[in-house]
Amino acid sequence: MSVPKLNDLQSFVAVARDQSFTKASVKLGVSASALSHTIRGLEERLGVRLLTRTTRNVAPTDAGERLLNSIGPLFDQIVAEVDALGVLRDKPSGIIRITCSDDAAESTLRPMLPKFLKQYPDIHVEISIDYGFTNIVSERFDAGIRLGESISKDMIAARVGPDWRLSVVGSPSYLERHGVPLEPRDLTEHSCVNIRHSSNGPCYAWEFEKDGRAINIRVSGQFTANSSIHVLNAALDGVGLGYVPDHLAKPYLESGRLVEVLSAWCPYFEGYHLYYPNRRQASPAFRAFVDAMRFKG
Repeated sequence: MSVPKLNDLQSFVAVARDQSFTKASVKLGVSASALSHTIRGLEERLGVRLLTRTTRNVAPTDAGERLLNSIGPLFDQIVAEVDALGVLRDKPSGIIRITCSDDAAESTLRPMLPKFLKQYPDIHVEISIDYGFTNIVSERFDAGIRLGESISKDMIAARVGPDWRLSVVGSPSYLERHGVPLEPRDLTEHSCVNIRHSSNGPCYAWEFEKDGRAINIRVSGQFTANSSIHVLNAALDGVGLGYVPDHLAKPYLESGRLVEVLSAWCPYFEGYHLYYPNRRQASPAFRAFVDAMRFKG
């Protein structure tokens, strides 16, 4: 059996990861037909089918999955080592891809981003808003932002914000019409704005704690969102009570557009952390980004 060409193996990795000849061809700068021809040639030389093709889908076979798991990280390492050569440049450069929720972006990224981008004009930052638990390695993000308590132990984590809590808030008009809940169980009699973090998952059960007593409440209402900002907006519009990060609600509480209830029951969470895989050598751009993100408080 002849040794496969590295370009052919790289083409296979791209198609297997994207599960699409069209998407992979755009990334590689070749036509989809040429890419398909390359993969067929690779399969013939190896004597094994690597991809299952249908009119709509492309997926790795068992042999393809095994090959992808073994050589994919090696190509990632090559890319990382080439990027690391940027240490020889005077100015850090490159693209930094981050996944996080919109409230994490609002409270941690937005305050530091203008100064950072001005200081490093050759660095480009791309964020992907996602409330699910994205696998940053398989999805090829440089880092993610989550609460400290939910980060895997095999990741490096750097605190990027203070501890915070969720606040139950409602508009003055809503509370005037429906009354003020005095304890968490009263929420079952109210219209509440639910949040569903992932499309296939359940709605978030509101978590409360007081004097060592913890309680989770499943609320109901006419409106559900997957973003804290939309929950906040619904509360502002009088749709119902929302459970939102206190830093998002703060300006509206101070202006009187929202009123907080059940504050004694709302526990604090460990603040947001930037997390990323343990790399042997991070790029200068990424190191500069981590330094800029670190919580100074």
